[in-house]
Amino acid sequence: MSIHIYPSGLLYWMAWMCCLGFLGCRAEMQLDHELAPPKTSGVREFDPNSIYSFKLKDIDGRPIALSRYEGKVLLVVNVASECRFTDQYANLQRLYMKYRDQGFVVLGFPANNFGNQEPGTDAEIKEFTAHQFNIMFPLFSKISVKGKNIHPLYQCLTTPETNGEFGGPITWNFNKFLINRNGKTIARFPSEIDPLDPQITEAIEAALR
Repeated sequence: MSIHIYPSGLLYWMAWMCCLGFLGCRAEMQLDHELAPPKTSGVREFDPNSIYSFKLKDIDGRPIALSRYEGKVLLVVNVASECRFTDQYANLQRLYMKYRDQGFVVLGFPANNFGNQEPGTDAEIKEFTAHQFNIMFPLFSKISVKGKNIHPLYQCLTTPETNGEFGGPITWNFNKFLINRNGKTIARFPSEIDPLDPQITEAIEAALR
């Protein structure tokens, strides 16, 4: 017995299969973006010197405890959409894809502290980074990284009393903190250093070993 698919039915079938493929792709991307939190027991005591003590909202407004990244090597970056360094998003994504299976994660924190170069809403930032750079690493809700409204996370990262030699004010968009598996900052890179610069990749590889 032969099966006949008429033109209208064929078009409907093709549209349905495309829809299923699209949804599958989107689901894979979402899982890649939302790393599963580690299995832990008990309640973590707040430690102002540990990045794992902080909770922030992600780019979709969901609360995220940074303790979910415990045991990972992290690159913490304050990002912006209208900066001369904005193209670094592309290499941040490449860096993430290169090392993520070894336990490396890029964490992006949009901030509007410099030249009004991140004026958009979280939704606009998400759309821009997805369409322009296909960003799949975790992005967080916009925060302040300096000044009187500085977020406590960046207060911790930029204060010498809590972050030692790596403390000091954020100088511009795309400053980068490299944090080891124990939650300690082991390197800091200025905006001008590209994410794929050997200074950064070699430091990441050493931290992953």
